[in-house]
Formats: sequence, C-alpha cells, structure tokens
Amino acid sequence: MSKATYARLAALSLIWGSVFLWIKIAGYGFSPVQMVLIRLALGAVVILAIGYAKGLRLPKEPATWGHLAVAALLGNAVPWTLYAEGEIGGSSSVAAVVNGSAPIWTLAAALLLGQEKRVSGYKAGGVLLGLGGTALIASPWNSASAGSGWSILCFVLGSISFGASFAYMGKFLVGKGIPPLMLAGGQLSVATVLLLAAFPFLGLQAVTWRADSVISVLVLGVVCTGFAALLNFELIIKDGPTVASTVTYLMTAVAVVLGAVVLREPLGWTVWLGAVAVLAATGLLRRKPRPAAEPAPEAAPVPTPAAAD
Repeated sequence: MSKATYARLAALSLIWGSVFLWIKIAGYGFSPVQMVLIRLALGAVVILAIGYAKGLRLPKEPATWGHLAVAALLGNAVPWTLYAEGEIGGSSSVAAVVNGSAPIWTLAAALLLGQEKRVSGYKAGGVLLGLGGTALIASPWNSASAGSGWSILCFVLGSISFGASFAYMGKFLVGKGIPPLMLAGGQLSVATVLLLAAFPFLGLQAVTWRADSVISVLVLGVVCTGFAALLNFELIIKDGPTVASTVTYLMTAVAVVLGAVVLREPLGWTVWLGAVAVLAATGLLRRKPRPAAEPAPEAAPVPTPAAAD
C-alpha cells in the first residue's frame, strides 16, 4: 500500500475509533436524543454540501426514499441512540467492542432477506465465535466487569440494528446507480427527521452546558459523521473495499486504547478475550471463498495411424 493509503486508513481509523469517546463525553451534558439529533443534522449538512459541490444530486424516486427511511431507522436513529443511552452508565471501550460484532447480525439479516443462500464453514464459525465473544464481554455472571446489564443490552441491540441496516442497504439501495455520498447524505437527512419526530417525547431533558460536551457533539457531527463519510468514500474508491474493511479492526483497537487512556476505563480479562474473539469472528465473516478451480482442458486424442490415413 502507498503512503497515501496508510494515511487515509490511519485517519479514518482514528476518527471512527474516537466516536465512542466523544459519545461518552457528550453524554455529560446532552441526553441521547439531543446528542444524536445534533450529530445527524451536522453530518447531513456537511455531506450534502460536499456532494452538491461535486455536482452530485439526491435521488428523486419515492421508493428510494422509502428504503432510505428504513435504513436511517436501522442504521442511524436506533443504534446511535442506543449506544448513547448505553454509555451513560457503561464503558465506551465495551461499546466499541460490541459494535465490532455488527457483521454477525449483518449475516443473520442477509439470510433472512435471502441475500445469503448458504453459510460456509468459515462464516458459521465466525457467527459462533462472535456470539461467544459478545457473551464474554457481557459477562452476565460478573456485571462489574463491563458495565450494567442495561448498558450491555443497549450496545447489543444497537449492534443488531446496525448490522441489519447493512444487509438492508445491500439488498435495496446498493447498485442502483446512486452516488454513495448522496446515499449517505439522504440517509442522514431522513434520520434527522426521525429524531425530530421523537424529540418532543424523548429529548426535552435540561441540557448541562459544558464546554467538553459541546465540543464533543460538534466533533461527532462535523468530523466523525460528515468528513469521515467523505474519507471512507475516498478510501473505497482509491484503495478498494478490502483495504477499507480493515478499518473495522483498527477503529476497535483505537476505541479501546482511548477509553483506557483518556477515560481510565477498567477492562477485565473477559472484555479483552471477548474483543479478540469478536475481531477474529469479523475476520472469518469477511473471508471470501476461494474461487473454484477451472477444470483442466481435455487432452486432444492422439491420432492412430489409421486415423492419420
């Protein structure tokens, strides 16, 4: 890989890996719905501004917007709110590690949607390993190791919703000729509307105006949601999806380190072991089957003397 590729990969891993740290700090002053609404709105503005500057336009088909609404619910409104809710009493590091199990739920949803017809041995092993890793992280026999049961439940449900969104987008939105940047901008715009609808019921708590929380919300929206989408887009286009997919591993490692160093979050042995299992499971689920060997061409029959005559 080139130096530019390493730079893009490192920058995106650092930005996305810091998301859970910023969520934790933003939660000191904002409720989950308040935080996610601001994040969505800022991210949508940044992405759409960049998209329109590049000459791209949003889709116009009503059916596409219907699918974007479902994707926004599954991929943004629900999981982001659940992660923010879970981090009120839970660890940002644990949230990041559980988030790494999303490919497991993507596979499960792909099976339900008919995108996957069969599960290879590698994928079956990845699912079992990922589920075991998630159970280790949750450690129901030792609630002090990873946070409260409620926070773990929020993280797991958020991860399930996030993973299901990828399968849904893969079936109904990918390959329709819509620029990925505008898909992201449209999805965030719809998610913003969904959070606005929920705001009168779930977002009217008093805000604690703290400088660190305000800065964290701004970073979440502008950098981690807006510019990160552009960076991911550039990484996929210039370096390929295989290179881009390694961000999953790197961002989890970054999040765990930031949680331990900045927030002084304790991590028990079950979290470390579970993290290794989840990352290994992600690797198995991303493994592509070997292409079938092409049959060797049949040798031409050797002519007999009679045939030669």
